[in-house]
Amino acid sequence: MNKPKAHVSEKKKREVSYLKELIQHNKSILIADLTNLPAAQIQSIKTKLKKDLKIRVTKKRLLKIAVEELRQEKNITSLIPYIDKTMPALLVTNNDPFSIYTAIKKSKFFVAAKPGQIAPSELAVEPGPTSFPPGPIIGELGQAGIIAAVEAGKVVVKKRSVLAKAGEPISTKAAGILTKLGVQPIEIGLNVVAALEEGIVYDKSVLDVDPETYVKMLLQAHYEAVFLAVDVSYITGDSVKLLLSKAYRELLSLSKNLEFEVDTKPEGIKSESQRVIGEKPKKDVQTAYSEEDAKKAQEVLNRLKEQDIRKKEGKI
Repeated sequence: MNKPKAHVSEKKKREVSYLKELIQHNKSILIADLTNLPAAQIQSIKTKLKKDLKIRVTKKRLLKIAVEELRQEKNITSLIPYIDKTMPALLVTNNDPFSIYTAIKKSKFFVAAKPGQIAPSELAVEPGPTSFPPGPIIGELGQAGIIAAVEAGKVVVKKRSVLAKAGEPISTKAAGILTKLGVQPIEIGLNVVAALEEGIVYDKSVLDVDPETYVKMLLQAHYEAVFLAVDVSYITGDSVKLLLSKAYRELLSLSKNLEFEVDTKPEGIKSESQRVIGEKPKKDVQTAYSEEDAKKAQEVLNRLKEQDIRKKEGKI
C-alpha cells in the first residue's frame, strides 16, 4: 500500500519557485550563516547592500529543495554541504563574489560577549593599567583568574591571562570582566561561508582576501614572470625592451672584455703608434671571437629591435 504524499502548501511552493528564480537569474550565488545574528542587523545589512545584493532568509529545507531541483545548472549542488552546516541565507548578485564579500565584511561591527557564546579567537587580558580605582573589582578579577594589584591609585593587571580559548564557550565571569574592560570580541554581521560563480565554488578562506595584499601579490607575480622571460630570452611585450638592453650589453662585452693582444710588427720596426720618443712598442688588438660570432650577435639585436618596433606600431 503506497503512502499518501505529504501535502505541500502553496506558500512553500511559491517560496521554492522564487528561490529558483533568484538562483537562475544572477551571476553569483552566496550562502551566509545567520547563527547569532539578530534580526535587526539582518535588516540593516539588507538596506545597506540592497543596490548590489539580494538577501533571502528562508527555511533550510526549502532552500535545499530549490538547489536540488536545479542540480543541472551552475554546479549548484556543491553548495549543499554549506547549507547543511549553517543557519543559511541565500545571497544573489550580478557582481563578482569577492567585491560583495568585501562590502559585507566592511558592514560588520563588534559587540560585547555574552555567556555561552563561542570565542572567535583567544580572548586574553594583557598586563597593564586599567581605569578602575581600588575596590571590589580586584576580587572580581581574581575570580576570573586575573592577577591584579593597586599601583598609583589604579588597578593594574600584572600578568597576561587567557579567559577563553578560540572555539570554547565564554563563561559568565569572563563575559562580565570583558564587558567591564571594554573588550568587544564578538563580530556581528553576515558570515558568508561560500560563493558560487560560473560553476566554481569559493569558500570563506578564498573570499577573505585583503585587496592591498592581493595587489602586492599580483605585482610580485608580474615582476617574477618578466624576470623569467628575460632570463630565458623569451620575447613578450613586457620583456622586449629589457632583452634589447641585455643584448646590447652582451654585445659590448664581447667587443671589450673578450680580447687578447698579439705582436703584429717584427722586432725593431716601429708601428704607427710609436710617435713619441721613448714610447714602448704597442701591440695590436684582435678579438677572441670570429666575424661569424659578431654577425650572429648583431642579427639577434636586429631581431629584438624589429620586435620592439612592431609592438609600438600595434602589429603584435
